Amino acid sequence: MMRRRLRSFENSLLAVAVLVTAPAWAVSLSSIDSSHSLPEVAATSASLAGESWTTGSASLVPLMATEMQANRSAAVDSADAGGGDAVGKPLGDVAFVRAATESGRKEVSSARDALPQLKSPELKRIAEMLVSDHSSANARLSQIAEAKQWPVPPPSAPAAPPSGSASSDFDARWTAEMIAGHERSVALYRAQATGGEDKDLRKYARDTLPTIEQHLAQLKSLQK
Repeated sequence: MMRRRLRSFENSLLAVAVLVTAPAWAVSLSSIDSSHSLPEVAATSASLAGESWTTGSASLVPLMATEMQANRSAAVDSADAGGGDAVGKPLGDVAFVRAATESGRKEVSSARDALPQLKSPELKRIAEMLVSDHSSANARLSQIAEAKQWPVPPPSAPAAPPSGSASSDFDARWTAEMIAGHERSVALYRAQATGGEDKDLRKYARDTLPTIEQHLAQLKSLQK
């Protein structure tokens, strides 16, 4: 009598295990030809489960499947949000040309306009360096784009020259603006240097990136 009870209890446990792993069975059985019969253990376990489980207990299976799906979705969303890589996703080649050209022109224009107003000799030196370096980089980028027949953004209308005396915090505000712009440029060029499609554009980005990083480091060293 005791042995029969133990065997009945073991069969019930086996039935629970089979039902809990029902999604895995479903995946495996979907590829089995309909002409083949299912394993006897599965049929026996399903029969035992029908005797041992209540309707409320059986509802746990779809709930578990729903929770597993939610967990997988959360994991995918988390991976997408995290990125897994400090380098951002590169733009397409034409989009990079447009973004880098506009960014470089803005750096040149801002540095040139700031020169008469900057008070710090070191900031004046950096502004002159930005005009020279970014002008050279812009010219090289334009040559690459023209050789590949990629569109280059037309020059924007020149801004009116600043008038009057600079504000007392002009140096600090200009430095902060240049730091923010160069941080965006570093991210843009770094992504293109490592993941861009065109090899010439990747080389341009790799060659130009150290100069932009040097600008950023010098600007940060003078930030007050």
